[in-house]
Amino acid sequence: MSDFRLIPSIDALLLRPELAGAIRQHGRDRVAIAARAAADDLRAALGQPSIAIASEEDAAAWLDRRVVETLASAIAPSLKRVINATGVVLHTNLGRAPLAAEAIARIAEIAGGYTNLEYDLPAGGRGHRHAHAERLLRALTGAESALVVNNNAAATLVVLAALAAGREVIVSRGELVEIGGGFRVPDVMAQSGAVLREVGTTNRTRLADYSAAISERTALILRVHPSNFRIDGFTGRPAPADLAELAHRFTIPLFEDLGSGWPGTDRAMPALAGEPSIRESLDAGVDLVSASGDKLLGGPQAGLVLGRRDLVDRVRRHPLMRAVRADKLTYAALEATLALWAQVPSRASIPVHRMLTMSVDEIDRRARALVAALSGARGVSCEIVDGASTAGGGSAPGSALPTRLVALAIDGRSPDEVERRLRAHDPPVVARIEHDRVVIDLRTVQPGEDADLARAIRTAV
Repeated sequence: MSDFRLIPSIDALLLRPELAGAIRQHGRDRVAIAARAAADDLRAALGQPSIAIASEEDAAAWLDRRVVETLASAIAPSLKRVINATGVVLHTNLGRAPLAAEAIARIAEIAGGYTNLEYDLPAGGRGHRHAHAERLLRALTGAESALVVNNNAAATLVVLAALAAGREVIVSRGELVEIGGGFRVPDVMAQSGAVLREVGTTNRTRLADYSAAISERTALILRVHPSNFRIDGFTGRPAPADLAELAHRFTIPLFEDLGSGWPGTDRAMPALAGEPSIRESLDAGVDLVSASGDKLLGGPQAGLVLGRRDLVDRVRRHPLMRAVRADKLTYAALEATLALWAQVPSRASIPVHRMLTMSVDEIDRRARALVAALSGARGVSCEIVDGASTAGGGSAPGSALPTRLVALAIDGRSPDEVERRLRAHDPPVVARIEHDRVVIDLRTVQPGEDADLARAIRTAV
């Protein structure tokens, strides 16, 4: 039978020296709230075999620990560094692109003080945040002008609101896509005030379909990157150059939502062989392009609007810009990332670029080193096998990069249990299960994380 008399009063508990430090750190009121919750937990737990409370001191010590743990948990950040061992380079659930060291250093420099975010230093007066990163974006993509907002969905929304509110936007039925998080092109268009005008069929849309739909109500033509899916077989859609020629014949802008943000400066990446690039779209005559900053560009979360100066200026003046503008830390990281793209040798410093160009031999060497580090772990068996990584993040759908996987098996533990234990480690490790084994893809594990990964696997035993 439970003896609740062993539980000390809250006043007596708050006088214990074991909680003096907690009171100094968190304040008496917060400690009292945590103590009451702990006392309720102990009342509910008394009598269970796992709870050994034989005296008032036992109860008080149990409450001391619970109060300290509760207070520490309350202020612990929920956002954590995670080791991505899935082989998905742009893993949306894991924050997409990791930043380059140069971008991280630039954020720290800018965040620690004041900046000229909206101050014109030469003129000594008010400036515009839109000037930041524009020069670098123009140089990288060939755009006449550029604009930065907080993500690509916002870029699409503000472009449609600025250029097409109350008028029709022509879109192929095969491009009315939904991507992660419930982002649907028709929904975004409705929010912008534009009117959707569907043309063609799911698998084939011809240039004549667009031409037949153009009227005095048409504001622009929208072309959408399929993003996270691919239709094979009897398919077809007009090339950007052909669609641009048609749009310009009717003096209608052509807007392309590329999403992935691939600048197209390096075709040595097999996974991106069929991926459309910003520069290629603009060179083909597309008037405006929107793209993400945190996908194939390898920068921070941002939306980029690039293209004709007069159209970018109209977007920049729209009232929605105030709601979707980027902050100083985004500009800091974006400029640092763009500066790395500006020179070929420095592109290897961008983690996404490095991962996508990493050779199978390099991954194999790291896999062998990991297996060697685990050789003394009892009950762990490792095998290096062939596998495939992917770009992810809605970029290059269907892409497969050859890789080498470390397949793990731990005696007495199912793959689900091993995978769960890896996620419970600090830092957590997110892997994948293939053929009833947990597999580790080192393509997406940062070079400095190999030792942490080995410790996490040992802990999982």
